[in-house]
Amino acid sequence: MTWTADDLGDLTGRAVLVTGANSGLGLRSAEALAAHGARVLMACRNREKGEAARAAVAAQAGATAPELVSLDLADLTSIETAAKEVANKVERLDGLLNNAGVMAMPHCRTVDGFEMQFGTNHLGHYALTARLLPLLLAAPEPRVVTTSSTMHRIGRMKWDDLQHEHRYSKWPAYGQSKLANLLFAFELDRRAKLARTALRSVAAHPGYADTHLQAAGPEMSGGVLGRLNARAMGLTNSVFAQTDAAGALPQLRGLVEPDIVGGEFFGPGGFAEMHGSPVVVKPKKAAYDTEAAAKLWDLSAELTGVSFDWP
Repeated sequence: MTWTADDLGDLTGRAVLVTGANSGLGLRSAEALAAHGARVLMACRNREKGEAARAAVAAQAGATAPELVSLDLADLTSIETAAKEVANKVERLDGLLNNAGVMAMPHCRTVDGFEMQFGTNHLGHYALTARLLPLLLAAPEPRVVTTSSTMHRIGRMKWDDLQHEHRYSKWPAYGQSKLANLLFAFELDRRAKLARTALRSVAAHPGYADTHLQAAGPEMSGGVLGRLNARAMGLTNSVFAQTDAAGALPQLRGLVEPDIVGGEFFGPGGFAEMHGSPVVVKPKKAAYDTEAAAKLWDLSAELTGVSFDWP
């Protein structure tokens, strides 16, 4: 059966925070949620781009206008400030889409000194989810969806060099961050159940979706080669990729799928999970490693100084 944004149903009264909501999957998710009545909080790093995106989402919204939240996932202080801002806006959070991310970029570090891909894609969302936990638990059926990638299959956890201080290669670093997303999503669900809460955590991936993410890394590299690679990415996307709206469907389905048990992974159901209607898919075996997930959880708490305060 084909699943589309029309299957979101009536989301009136539900508050959802979407990270990276200024473009790509985040923007399309925000538009779809707002069109179905949700109160959408759009977490964006760039205020100017965020305002433009908020206006686009507002044009799709019903009676509840979208709101902007300033958030830089590469800065733990920004994450703490954003969580406080959200708490001032809403009394509960029904959904959290951990969507934002960076991909295959030149070696650089976050404000707090973490390798940028691991720090933004995993540690930033770990800290944000922990900060927002009280608001999530105030909702009757809270849902957290963390966006991974098929590239998690090339990832492995380099426990002796998580921050790539000794040797950096952009694609293995990206793969590690996307595997970390899955380990976190599944461990969050396990711990939510152990704490006997109603929170359910799932993961999703967009397949091959046409977003700016693919070109951002080459653009950051600069120079003639960087520009050529960015153009090549854009051309390849135009020929082979599905739309960003289609790529957003797995995370949207993960957010609203009824009777979900938690710990699922949603992705396109077509060939090689690149295109198609969203279905439950299987990650690689390493994503289900409970010992690795617990180790990553403890390391994340140590590195960020943020922990989950379960009831």
